[in-house]
Amino acid sequence: MNRSSDMRLTFVDLLWPGTGLMRDVIWIVGGALVTALLTRVEIPLTPVPITGQTFAVLLVGALLGSKRGALSMITYIGAGLIGAPVFSHGGWGLSHLAGPTGGYLVGFVIAAFLVGKLSERGWDRRFIPTLLAMSFGTMAIYFAGCLWLAQFVGWDTVLEVGVFPFLIGDGLKAVCAAVALPCGWKFSNLQQSQGLGPSK
Repeated sequence: MNRSSDMRLTFVDLLWPGTGLMRDVIWIVGGALVTALLTRVEIPLTPVPITGQTFAVLLVGALLGSKRGALSMITYIGAGLIGAPVFSHGGWGLSHLAGPTGGYLVGFVIAAFLVGKLSERGWDRRFIPTLLAMSFGTMAIYFAGCLWLAQFVGWDTVLEVGVFPFLIGDGLKAVCAAVALPCGWKFSNLQQSQGLGPSK
């Protein structure tokens, strides 16, 4: 495998080499399920609890890549819109997309695509680039979320309501991802070098 093709692989391509529609569908649906599950994870801290939702969004984007990551988030949102209780606090329905948090849901799709695109270029192999990729993805969520949230709370308070309370938690999640992803690549590369893992 040459370096240029290797740099376009994401982590799931290393775990399950090859191509195929069924393979991609499994990853896309799996990413949506992981997001739904991690949305239920909540660590009670102040000023606001830390949830696993945005961590899942960024992680799915990094693992699946741009197109599959974005499609996974669309699948997650679609499941919530048709009645699956996958949104925060077990919520579901169109009111979540039309309500104050709807912009953040749209931001999930943008963030997963962006982080996935950067991961396809090898940004998830080392700590600093991974941290930057996660930070850019988080900013994309904030941007889309605040654009919509401002229609409900006003531009003068949108950052106070929609960004500042979440900075500490999202920073911790970005650091965790920046540690976990490069370690996963190193472990998988070590397995391949020892003939223990999948290879192409």
